[in-house]
Amino acid sequence: MAKSRNNLLGVGGQRKKLSRAEQQGTGPARNNDRKAAEDKKQELVRKMRERAAADGAAPAEDAPAGS
Repeated sequence: MAKSRNNLLGVGGQRKKLSRAEQQGTGPARNNDRKAAEDKKQELVRKMRERAAADGAAPAEDAPAGS
């Protein structure tokens, strides 16, 4: 007698139906993670630019005095 693969009732419980995007790891949770990562990156870039501007202004003032 062949096994029935269509009747999985009672075998391992129920699983949530996943969309194709969620199966590939591109679901809503991943979108939120990417947004958070992008926000962190933008904040880091902003801080780096501020530091570079502050560091760039200080040596420019010292350069004429040193020459």
